[in-house]
Amino acid sequence: MINLVDLQRQFQAIKEEVFREIEGVYDSGQYILGPKVVELETKIAEKIGVTDAVAVGNGTDALVMVLDALGIGAGDEVITSPFTFFASAEAISRVGATPVFADVDPSSFNLDPVKVEKAITEKTKAIIPVHIFGQPADMEEMNALAKKHGLTVIEDACQAFGASYKGKRAGSLADVACFSFFPTKNLGTIGDGGIITTSNAELAAKLRKLRMHGTSKKYYHDSIGYNSRLDEIHAAILLVVLERIDEWNGMRQAFADQYGRELASLKGLSCPAVSEDRTHIYHLYCLQSEKRDECLHLLQTNSIASGVYYPQCLHLQEVYKSLGYSKGDFPAAEKLSDTLFAVPMHPFLYKEEQEKIIQTLKLAFGGEAK
Repeated sequence: MINLVDLQRQFQAIKEEVFREIEGVYDSGQYILGPKVVELETKIAEKIGVTDAVAVGNGTDALVMVLDALGIGAGDEVITSPFTFFASAEAISRVGATPVFADVDPSSFNLDPVKVEKAITEKTKAIIPVHIFGQPADMEEMNALAKKHGLTVIEDACQAFGASYKGKRAGSLADVACFSFFPTKNLGTIGDGGIITTSNAELAAKLRKLRMHGTSKKYYHDSIGYNSRLDEIHAAILLVVLERIDEWNGMRQAFADQYGRELASLKGLSCPAVSEDRTHIYHLYCLQSEKRDECLHLLQTNSIASGVYYPQCLHLQEVYKSLGYSKGDFPAAEKLSDTLFAVPMHPFLYKEEQEKIIQTLKLAFGGEAK
């Protein structure tokens, strides 16, 4: 089977260095929020171009804690995409606020600023654009909307570490940003982890307190917080991966270019579009076709893994039935749920494996040009 993601190959490539780092942590006796976490926070803040980075337990916690630190809760609304992983909306619900959805741009799959503005009400407090699959959303327009309406913009950059928009890194494009270090992410570890980036020192201080049960002095608490801290072992692993992330993202981009050269001309198949003013780091490589089910079957028959991202939009999830959305409310997002599918994409894909994937897809479409 040609895997969609191959974590074994990835971590085998850095196994010896990772094991040395883990042994160093083991010997240090410092296992949570120690010097490796501080080093990771410092290096990520410098790389992204912000003043502060706050490491937490996972990407979902990052989103929840940011909303909490901003004072967003019951009676407030936060606008986000219906075409994303559940955590983007779940975090809004977790703090007691109401997720409000707006449709996406059909070419980039990202939140459409025009649709966002139509969804703003007097209850709206923030916008969470998701840099879906590794390509940043239209942040200039999002920030302009926020300024016009007095809102906060929170980047859900969980899939986009290393991407850029108009020369600036994802994670530095808004008031605050959230990343995930889940193993399948471009910058991932062998467990859970996350980080929040911002140049708002006051917000960063609140977040550091929240991640430690609402305290900045042991056993003295002035707020209700969380237990959401990054382990030293994960920080040590992430520091190893961080040294290679640009190289690995470049390898993903090279594979994406090859997919585009070979597949873009096929009739009935659409490759991902990339805006000229941003870079895509291809957390996933998603194709679009009305013949998706046939493609998935043929790929499976040829021992090629694939995935559907995402099979049901968030506004149609059972848990959000009470919000009153119906099928047809967000046609662009819903069409993507019906037609989009991912093919193998990771830095350690072999060229012959990619060639087999390409030839199988050409077979699915009869090699017919547009």
